[in-house]
Amino acid sequence: MTELTQLGIKAIRDGVAGGDFTAREVGEAFNAAVAASDPLNAFLVKTPERALEAADRIDAKRAKGEDLGSMGGVPIGMKDLFCTDGVETTAASAILGGFTPRYESTVSQNLWDAGATMLGKLNMDQFAMGSSNETSAFGNVISPWRKSDGGNAAMSPGGSSGGTAAAVSARLCPAATGTDTGGSIRQPAAFTGITGVKPTYGRCSRWGTIAFASSLDQAGPMARDVADCAIMLGAMAGFDPKDSTSLDMHVPDWEAALSDDLSGKRVGIPREYRMDGTDSQILDSWEQGKQWLKDAGAEIVDISLPHTKYALPAYYIIAPAEASSNLARYDGVRYGLRDLPDGAGLQDMYAATRAEGFGDEVKRRVMIGTYVLSAGFYDAYYTQAQKVRTLVARDFEQAWEKCDVILAPTCPTASFALGSLDDDPLTMYLNDVFAVPASLAGLPAMSVPCGLNGDGLPLGLQLVGKPFDEQGVLNAGLAIEKRAGFSAQPEQWWS
Repeated sequence: MTELTQLGIKAIRDGVAGGDFTAREVGEAFNAAVAASDPLNAFLVKTPERALEAADRIDAKRAKGEDLGSMGGVPIGMKDLFCTDGVETTAASAILGGFTPRYESTVSQNLWDAGATMLGKLNMDQFAMGSSNETSAFGNVISPWRKSDGGNAAMSPGGSSGGTAAAVSARLCPAATGTDTGGSIRQPAAFTGITGVKPTYGRCSRWGTIAFASSLDQAGPMARDVADCAIMLGAMAGFDPKDSTSLDMHVPDWEAALSDDLSGKRVGIPREYRMDGTDSQILDSWEQGKQWLKDAGAEIVDISLPHTKYALPAYYIIAPAEASSNLARYDGVRYGLRDLPDGAGLQDMYAATRAEGFGDEVKRRVMIGTYVLSAGFYDAYYTQAQKVRTLVARDFEQAWEKCDVILAPTCPTASFALGSLDDDPLTMYLNDVFAVPASLAGLPAMSVPCGLNGDGLPLGLQLVGKPFDEQGVLNAGLAIEKRAGFSAQPEQWWS
């Protein structure tokens, strides 16, 4: 029998339902993998007992002939941005150290209702601010991938969902949750050779998810292939009256409608995405992606997204502005860290707590956000950025008149060595250059692995779809997946 940790969502779900193995056996196999993975630093909290208790409930349901759910018996990792009842949730920040929610996020509750079980909470960039998973207060996540030249340099798994990406890629879990504000599902998926989907803004509830930038944050699945992402997204999505931005729409059966036949579909190639500084192997993979989609029956058309070059600067005004507002709630009064110097007053406690609890990148973005929202600068920066956001969204609206889905690189480079960009935050921000436009427009988008570069590191291709057309994105992703035949996985050096 295939080793259980090599199985994905669909294989585990169907195997448990069919009696090929029990949910407890699956849970025990993945618990062992997680226990042996400490060098990766992917998990902040491990919940092996919780995973087995939930697995036993699934096995008991099967014995009674009851429905197991769309993810019955599948153990997953939970990004530490989702509040989980009775399990510490910190957003990888010291300021939330020891915070244990007494409630469950809507997304995680939906997954438990679908039969999934939890292996633990996954490391991430602090408050989801970062592109390399180096801003966590609890240490860097190490990518399971290494360069093929035999070097032992620790590589970035991407961010902010770096713990999720590393865990799925290293076969510590078949799938895990991520969140995407400006590329934080797609970029780490590309860096680690897995698949990740950012759905249309509002598809997944934000209730119980620690906020970074509320008008951009969106939860999504990260898994090993397109079908598994379709299954997990179906379990995560749905209307939630507790979230005012939640879409009151029917959730389609994306898994059942999967097809790699793109006959009659038009794939747009945005000319503005051929940017200076993009790795030549990334551009080569883009050309190959065009051919794969053409082979699947699609027509390739050139399109223009003229305001692309303004998207990244607009994002790095809007997102920090919203972050500065959202993070004002962390004051040391009600929960988490409290730093109270001798003789300090209330304002002194606020200042000391935030200085101690927030990391450097979080402080940088809060200061940027506070600046652009301040009197005299609001109109010059924030208002202008919102106008640019409208223009970026309008570019996409006009593009849909010519195409059904857009193909682009996910990132301008493959993974890089941890620490190599520490002194250059602007270059780090440029990692999001291809991902941010879809986030500003609230569109569904995904990254699919398409091969390895000359260093033996994964590369990803990005697909962007019309609002609410996750199916079109998933189908185009499946077409690439089948033709790329990507099956590489990192050599296990961590245990």
